[in-house]
Amino acid sequence: MINTKLNTKLSKKFNTKFLAFSISLMQLSVPSSGAAIAPLPALVAKQPFLWDNATVYFLLTDRFFNSDRTNDLAYGRKADAAPLRGFAGGDLAGITAKIERGYFKDLGVNVIWLTPPVEQIHAGTDEGTGKSYGFHGYWARDFTRVDANLGTEADMRRLVDTAHAHGIRVLLDVVMNHTGPVTQADPVWPADWVRTGPACTYQNVASTVSCTLVNNLPDFRTDSDTSVALPPELVKKWKAEGRYQQEVKELDAFFARTGWPRAPRYYLMKWHADWVRKFGVDGFRIDTAKHVEPAVWKELKQVASSAYEEWKQCNPHKKLGDEKFFMTGEVYNYALGHGTEFKMDGGVLVNFYANGFDSLINFGFKSDATQNYETLFGTYSAQLQGALKGYSVLNYVSSHDDGAPFDAARRLPFETATKLLLSPGAAQIYYGDETARSLTVPGTHGDATLRSMMNWDELASNANRGDYRIAEVRQHWSRLGLFRQAHVAVGAGVHQQLSAQPYLFKRTYQKNGIKDTVLVALDLPANASQSIDVHGVFADGQKLKDYYSGKTALVIAGKVTFDSNKNLLLLAPE
Repeated sequence: MINTKLNTKLSKKFNTKFLAFSISLMQLSVPSSGAAIAPLPALVAKQPFLWDNATVYFLLTDRFFNSDRTNDLAYGRKADAAPLRGFAGGDLAGITAKIERGYFKDLGVNVIWLTPPVEQIHAGTDEGTGKSYGFHGYWARDFTRVDANLGTEADMRRLVDTAHAHGIRVLLDVVMNHTGPVTQADPVWPADWVRTGPACTYQNVASTVSCTLVNNLPDFRTDSDTSVALPPELVKKWKAEGRYQQEVKELDAFFARTGWPRAPRYYLMKWHADWVRKFGVDGFRIDTAKHVEPAVWKELKQVASSAYEEWKQCNPHKKLGDEKFFMTGEVYNYALGHGTEFKMDGGVLVNFYANGFDSLINFGFKSDATQNYETLFGTYSAQLQGALKGYSVLNYVSSHDDGAPFDAARRLPFETATKLLLSPGAAQIYYGDETARSLTVPGTHGDATLRSMMNWDELASNANRGDYRIAEVRQHWSRLGLFRQAHVAVGAGVHQQLSAQPYLFKRTYQKNGIKDTVLVALDLPANASQSIDVHGVFADGQKLKDYYSGKTALVIAGKVTFDSNKNLLLLAPE
């Protein structure tokens, strides 16, 4: 999402060895680079991957980890941006390094969502909040090239290959609504490609779709069926880079194969699908979905799915499974309660699920998370097993452009993790949620405050935040994440409350030969032996594992007892 959007819309199988854990924080060894803290022992998932139960780690590549300082400033860019509005050095190689060090695996993350890695406008621009550059990835100049500030095609390929080798899928952010802003170094695209006005007023569908999100953000004419020539600036650029002939050859083959007119949206589809065909990304996250004609997304899904199948056939040793290409979307203000019918501006109902989407981002979760556990969990399960059966949502508590996150002050990092990672549906961790990265940075304006550098130093030093320490927060997220990863019933199963006091619930999943049952106890008295009634859920003599403490116990007379001295239990058969 663009900088100003806050203001405008304020498998390779995993290794099954146990992971080591040192009980005392004093024994933790955390390298200064911020390598992951070893979690409590937890079995790696034995069950197939399900997007409905995915744990998605969303990061801004430029703000995550800087592995190559030689590419920090490219294309003549300068370090003259307003606070947190310029390139900060994070790169694709940095993400790969963290995958290799096990950071994501230790969190139970099985999907990484990358902001667009495409080449951004070269210059900076001031939208009213100070000079800004396209560090976030949403200001494209050339959709066919990796931005040099982030790395190279080789870096992108290594990232995806490394992720797949570690059992992690890659979700790529896609923008088909707009180009980057116009600057002296970045000319506007031709008039048959983009409109430069009017600005969206959100009174009806037309004033939401056929308009520019903000001033100086040209809107692609995705409604047009008129054939257009390549933008002259792109032709000039490709010729200078020595790849014009190859790009044209591929475009000619694409249009000959599909029979589609050379309209703007079909160029864009081809270019985005190439990231699937070249690198094997497993899905798209669609930006500004409601600002484009819904049928366009169904066409994109068709093109991307074809590219995915082609990549899998050419790379059978790299693919993680046989699931289909996945697509989730940012339909601003969509909430789980809307079901499959989203009310557009002006009252028109649109079913985005019927237009290529397997999932939609759930903007309602951050407010729903203020509810008690049973209201939250029960409502979500009923909707996902009812009106949304066959589809899913992506829940989140904070994001890159949401100015009203759950627990903006980071006072409740443990409750935040418990509610997000134990809720039915897929879960999105925004980088630093798991380390209580500050969402309030003095001197910033607008959404820049949400986009600080990942707080590796605080994690390495186990910084004290008054009521908690950063490493303790990270461990809590890790234990919940690994439990979720190991059991598809957590996010995809049917929820049933077993007891209000103590609060117990079970989740069951039984579909396509997969059977999984878990039982969770929350808000137990701490520092006490916990005896839980599991009658009717687990049989006498069955050995259960508590994924939070790592301990095991046998079911005796319908009960199981743990001396974990923790206030929650995450139980499943060992």
